Amino acid sequence: MADITTDVLIIGTGPAGSATAALLASYGLEPMVINRYRWLANTPRAHITNQRTMEVLRDLGRDVEDEAYMFATEQDLMGQNVFCTAVAGEEIGRMQSWGNHPLSRAEHLLSSPGRMNDLPQTYMEPLLFKTACSRGAQSRMSTEYVSHVQDADGVTTPCRDRLTGKDITIRSKFLVGADGGNSKVAEHAGLTFEGKMGVAGSMNILFECDLSRYVAHRPSVLYWVLQPGADVGGIGMGLVRMVRPWNEWLIVWGYDINQPAPAVDDAFATKVVRDLVGVQDLQPKIKSVSTWTVNNMYATTMSNGRVFCMGDATHRHPPSNGLGSNTSIQDAFNLAWKLAAVIRGQAGIGLLDSYQAERAPVAKQIVTRANKSIEEFGPIFKALGLLDSVDPVKMQENMDARCNDTADAEKQREAIRQTIAHKVYEFDAHGVEMNQRYKSGAVVTDGQPEPAFETDAELHHQPTSWPGARLPHAWLYGPEGEKVSSLDLTGHGVFTVLTGIGGDGWVAAAKSLSKEFGLPITVHKIGPRQTWQDFSGDWARAREIRDSGALLVRPDHHVAWRAEAAVKDPEGELRRVLKTILDR
Repeated sequence: MADITTDVLIIGTGPAGSATAALLASYGLEPMVINRYRWLANTPRAHITNQRTMEVLRDLGRDVEDEAYMFATEQDLMGQNVFCTAVAGEEIGRMQSWGNHPLSRAEHLLSSPGRMNDLPQTYMEPLLFKTACSRGAQSRMSTEYVSHVQDADGVTTPCRDRLTGKDITIRSKFLVGADGGNSKVAEHAGLTFEGKMGVAGSMNILFECDLSRYVAHRPSVLYWVLQPGADVGGIGMGLVRMVRPWNEWLIVWGYDINQPAPAVDDAFATKVVRDLVGVQDLQPKIKSVSTWTVNNMYATTMSNGRVFCMGDATHRHPPSNGLGSNTSIQDAFNLAWKLAAVIRGQAGIGLLDSYQAERAPVAKQIVTRANKSIEEFGPIFKALGLLDSVDPVKMQENMDARCNDTADAEKQREAIRQTIAHKVYEFDAHGVEMNQRYKSGAVVTDGQPEPAFETDAELHHQPTSWPGARLPHAWLYGPEGEKVSSLDLTGHGVFTVLTGIGGDGWVAAAKSLSKEFGLPITVHKIGPRQTWQDFSGDWARAREIRDSGALLVRPDHHVAWRAEAAVKDPEGELRRVLKTILDR
């Protein structure tokens, strides 16, 4: 007999777990989320927040989205990645990042209603957790997952109350493991992985100090410090990261993974801060020191029966590209609506197979990309001559050579410019987050070929309504002059049919099938004298169907199916598609 019963038990209150709880609670379910610790995130950790994540927060409600923006460092202040000998030292080069180059900014504005920002995990995690709890999710802190046993009807999970030392049993229909890079849930579920853990070592030094005189004129989230003789490890060099402008910072410093993790006292931490900032009489307030390992591992299976894993439990990688928290929240967005549909009896359990089919390729993609981004620092080191010697004096001479009036120095300067510019694949890889196209049983293409990418798929977003892709964003206008994104008309836990003038058959079919399936389906006709109008023509260009056609959009904004134009039997056609997607 279980002590507690719930619809979905979620292990972990990080971005993945709290987002899952918030979404499920918003859909009217009763999830429970537990945390083995008594606190939420107590260090800034993840921080880069991309447009796709902001779309998920927007889907949770404008209040959630607005609170995120209120505490975030805005996109303009994320600025430029600076490469230097010290924060207060000589600058070597910089690149406009995170959508701040004018051409990239235009692409960002055209792609999404959301704005990229920098929101440390100490703000994101409480926001998601608060949203979950305020909407009906149950939570237990100081509660440790021990094991689980699943059967045909659900999952029984023994846990330990760390306050009392007593064991409790929680019974749920499904179990979600969002318990981090050393996931016990993933281990006990027998999930399979590729890659390697612990490929490098890094330490974090969190400190407070007003550095505005050195940085305010060149705002950036990341200051990369290259110093001859410095320990190179972890993410590749010394890194000074802005946490809050311009008085809270995080230094990332490497250590030899083949040696025990270093014990760092305040004196050593202060020395590292002074060296990387380049001010020897600096008086930083050291707030915390921690060590972590750089990993290169992704799950090839993300579920087993009624047990699902997500976030760092399934994609373990360095912080390069800022993909960790973002991908975790998007895992939640993918899974939550499917769990809700199955629990409500609106879909067969086969729908849940699509989670692994859709998100495992993403896990592989982002782990590969993040680790490749680390490798791409090597050419910068080479261009500066830092790989040609281990003698600090010689290394400094090699760096200084770039200032000479010689043909070799000119070649070196060009090499430095090119290698820094190539870091766009880490610091402005817009396509990595926006071009995810799902292929699974929850998508019906009807043989429509996938459109080829006309530009670099990692760097540039290419919107398409091809089934499996995220719905293209376009601004639409309401009867009172209000402006909404096409994405705003979809999501919120329900399917949506988008059509235009001539699409009355789709409207009627959606209403009829909504009753037949017991499945809420929202319908919007877009066109002249309709509730939503496309004055700019942006929607007509983005939708890739005729006025009389239809797009069926899933609750996670991805296109499930499309019809190019009206058909003879719209109800029969839409019924066929829904039965396929929902495993009915």
